[in-house]
Amino acid sequence: MPNRDVAIVILAAGKGTRLKSSLAKVLHSAGGRPLVEHVVRSCAPLHPRKTVVIVGHQADKVAALVEPLGAETVLQQPQHGTGHAMQVARRALNHAKLAVVLPGDAPLIRTETLKSLLNAHRAANAAATVLTAVVADPSGYGRVVRRSESRVAAIVEESQLTPEQREVNEINSSIYCFTLDKLWFALAEVKPNNKHRELYLTDAIGVLAAKGEVVLAQVSPDPREVLGCNTRADLAEVDRIFREWKRNALMDAGVTILLPETVLIDPEVTAGEDTILEPCVQLLGKTRIGARCRIGAGSILTDALLGDDVTVEPHCVVAQSRLDAEVRIGPFSRLRPDNHLKTGSRIGNFVEMKKSTLGEGSKAMHLTYLGDAKIGAKANIGAGTITCNYDGFHKFPTTIGNKVFIGSDTALVAPVRVGDGAYVAAGSTVTDNVPPDALAIARGRQVNKPGWAARKRRELAAAKNPRNSAPRKRRSRRPSSRRRASAKRRR
Repeated sequence: MPNRDVAIVILAAGKGTRLKSSLAKVLHSAGGRPLVEHVVRSCAPLHPRKTVVIVGHQADKVAALVEPLGAETVLQQPQHGTGHAMQVARRALNHAKLAVVLPGDAPLIRTETLKSLLNAHRAANAAATVLTAVVADPSGYGRVVRRSESRVAAIVEESQLTPEQREVNEINSSIYCFTLDKLWFALAEVKPNNKHRELYLTDAIGVLAAKGEVVLAQVSPDPREVLGCNTRADLAEVDRIFREWKRNALMDAGVTILLPETVLIDPEVTAGEDTILEPCVQLLGKTRIGARCRIGAGSILTDALLGDDVTVEPHCVVAQSRLDAEVRIGPFSRLRPDNHLKTGSRIGNFVEMKKSTLGEGSKAMHLTYLGDAKIGAKANIGAGTITCNYDGFHKFPTTIGNKVFIGSDTALVAPVRVGDGAYVAAGSTVTDNVPPDALAIARGRQVNKPGWAARKRRELAAAKNPRNSAPRKRRSRRPSSRRRASAKRRR
């Protein structure tokens, strides 16, 4: 039911100095979304009167993110604490009677927990209700000091804890529900008596409790929900929890995940029954996977749409492409954006496609690039085929008809068309259209030169070893002196 008397206030003005980043804290991502987006999305099912996001550091970037989600932004500048943030937002809350207040860096909070907090606040007619968590190690958090089993006496920051209070392991989540007219009254009495000279909502809760107003503590069913993101380690832990929740949800829906801890899945991903995800798979963006698919190890799918019975062999990259039923790709295939592989088609190892359509039952199995191409049904694209779609200034299309055979190592220089049933000989460079049922041969005529290789080897050997190749001295034909004397005696 709509909560017409409820406003959501998300505190997102801080810089997050402990992250050591030029990016505002709430714009850092975990679980596939910016932190503040998680919070806004968790609040939306409450159907509040309005959602107000208090912005400060990098206000324009935060506003650009949350306003398309239906939130209104209010600038807090300068920033003087959480209490001051509520005062800045007061005018924007106008007719709301209750406010659910959350930090923008608590992305794990669930809608069900917020509903429970709001219901408990209404049931007790409370002035304030604090969402708390019981943790094994409360260090770094403010402690909730109770007056009774359900009532809160105060929230004490860690720096001000007594030795007895340090033993308390119930922490403040910084998520609250307030009755607004009582909050404004309490904030008017809060003084900035701290080293930062700021107004804190925790001090307003102390004022309300001291005046005997009903201040409740509602324990979160899962303490992980209240985790903030103050450090890079916090971000990593929150991201790990999100991924665990998503994997568990898919496995509960009938998906098999091998070595789940290695698989990364974004929040909007879906997968059908009996689909198998192998180790180290990443499913990102709005990827949709049908039933009985298998996604091979190390593959990365982003905004991909897969029909039923699709096989993605290991180490494929698929982005913004559609694979119809019974398609098989990989291993080591890359689909860049805007491809459509129709039913039963196949691409193999080291095949890259971009803005191309592969018809039903067609194949491109090895070492091929298909860009800006439209390929008909039952075509065979030989190994090493390339569509030359770019002339340095413009992109041009290649159209290949049904039952076409493209021989290996063919270059199709776009724009060019190959008609239905045509053959293109291996090693061709095709620059003109090929008529249907024709054979295209576009390569130089072969010439054989007998003995050429043997002569070439001798020349190379001679160049390598000049001594062996030096010509021998020819014997003089003039007779020796001994032979001349012998000839005289015979005469």
